[in-house]
Amino acid sequence: MARWDPGTEERLKKAALELFGEHGYEQVTVTQIAERAGITRRSFFRYYPDKREVLFAGSEQLPPAAAEAVLAADPDAPALTAVLDALAPIGTRLVEDLDHIAERRAVIDASPELQERERTKTAAVGAAIRDALGQRGVPDDRAKLVAQLATVVFQNAFERWIEARGEQDFAACLDAIAASVRESVAGMGESPGD
Repeated sequence: MARWDPGTEERLKKAALELFGEHGYEQVTVTQIAERAGITRRSFFRYYPDKREVLFAGSEQLPPAAAEAVLAADPDAPALTAVLDALAPIGTRLVEDLDHIAERRAVIDASPELQERERTKTAAVGAAIRDALGQRGVPDDRAKLVAQLATVVFQNAFERWIEARGEQDFAACLDAIAASVRESVAGMGESPGD
């Protein structure tokens, strides 16, 4: 096999997801992934520093992309609207680029270690959004709250997209979740019998 076969990274992802699904994340070794992908263990490390990063490769690009999009959003839009408008195309690109999203989600949901890594990734996105809002002149306490709300909306839209098995576009899922949040917040002043 060629040293830098262009299909190797995809084969590694596919092999890892298959093995994680069959045996559970914790029980699978780098050697097993490499063997199933048809490369050596040593070659595996040319692509990924560890087996966890097979699932999270590229996630370091999400926080700066989110910040850049928020900074480029309509300066006259309210903070939450600006952030959600900025996140819609990012989510659309994300779901286009991630192969085997449902399988990846199932592996993460079954592993406390991977869930913690996912929370760390989400926190980094939230911090990037908060900082970008600060640069837009949004006060710190409000920027923090909007960033938290936006990441919750984004996560829920992503889950809705997965559940729909890609039959809905990501932007529609994001709009539906955002509408639900706005409706819930607007109804906070209602008493239980209203």
